Amino acid sequence: MPTFADRLKNVSVSASVAMTQKARELTAQGVKVISLSSGEPDFPTPPHAIAAAHAAALAGDTKYPAIEGTPALKMAIQRKFQRDNQLTYEPNQILVAGGGKQVIFNAMLATLNPGDEVVIPTPAWISYADIVKFAGGVPVPVPCSQANNFKLQPEDLNAAITPRTKWLLLNYPSNPTGSACSRAEMAAIAEVMLHHPEVWIMTDDMYEHLIYDGFEFCTIAAVEPRLYERTLTVNGVSKAYAMTGWRMGYCGGPQELIRAVSNVNTQNSGGVCTLTQAAATAVLNGPQELLAERAGVYQQRRDYVLGRLADIQGLSCHKPEGAFYLFPNIAEFIGRTSRGGRKIGNDTDFCMALMEEHHVATVQGAAYGLSPFVRLSYATSQAMLEQGCDRIAEFCAGLR
Repeated sequence: MPTFADRLKNVSVSASVAMTQKARELTAQGVKVISLSSGEPDFPTPPHAIAAAHAAALAGDTKYPAIEGTPALKMAIQRKFQRDNQLTYEPNQILVAGGGKQVIFNAMLATLNPGDEVVIPTPAWISYADIVKFAGGVPVPVPCSQANNFKLQPEDLNAAITPRTKWLLLNYPSNPTGSACSRAEMAAIAEVMLHHPEVWIMTDDMYEHLIYDGFEFCTIAAVEPRLYERTLTVNGVSKAYAMTGWRMGYCGGPQELIRAVSNVNTQNSGGVCTLTQAAATAVLNGPQELLAERAGVYQQRRDYVLGRLADIQGLSCHKPEGAFYLFPNIAEFIGRTSRGGRKIGNDTDFCMALMEEHHVATVQGAAYGLSPFVRLSYATSQAMLEQGCDRIAEFCAGLR
């Protein structure tokens, strides 16, 4: 029988996808599942994005797309970088792809040779390490403790860089912790990177607009302009504009790097759907007030769930500056047994017992590289959050 590629041996199915799929299966069986596992906004796509896509379809804009992005979209992205980040990228320094994940995937394929290392502050989004391994690289996790609010410490970063290091991969606000870097904290990271001119820097800014309590977002190429020429700034419309299904990510960076990533893009993609590009152009050029409005709702949800978790004896959770995740510590429950008889040996056991016995879907911290924690997403309705918190409290109360 034919065999599969060896590269697949090091790539696993995303734990968040697996938990979300399990929740869907239970729902299909008639079980009322509260899903707090998916990092997907529950808001609708802005109407003017849908109208723009509709207009493009009616106008016959349904042929092969411009692979690097339509001129209109690249201009919209250029304005967005200037407006929001004070970064100037020319059109030939901008590239679009089928979501932020494809941007990251293509960048790694374009730059990594076997054995090249990518420094990843951990806990981190599940896909980062798998993408690096798929491209032949070696992910180098740098633990970021709860005591430091899950933020990368400059001395730890410096110690992790070796002659094989090709990239530093940043993600603030973070998935799964919601932690974000202040300008001073980002400057400290930048200072380290100035001493390592051979290393590229990728910053995944997908949660840029989901910031709370007056916290100010910053991105590394704007904080330290001397790093501009080796920074790839990645973003998209999925999280901020609730357009996950449209599949549109983009990046800005040095022309040489963009050219290399674009070369990969031409081989694994025929470009982003023309209707998606029209919709993305509309939201980037259109009114931006909805970003703050939706962030305000997320902040209220964050505060509600934080308050509920604080009432659960044995749980501890830091207060995140952004994104829509909480990352509570469940160390106090390790070694206990659920009412259903499951021994809680680790955070995976905790999540499975919570799903099977109380039908709440979460994701184990081990999937993000740090245990014993659980990731909860509050990108869902208030009613669902209230029911989810009730069930979590009941589950934890029953652990003996």
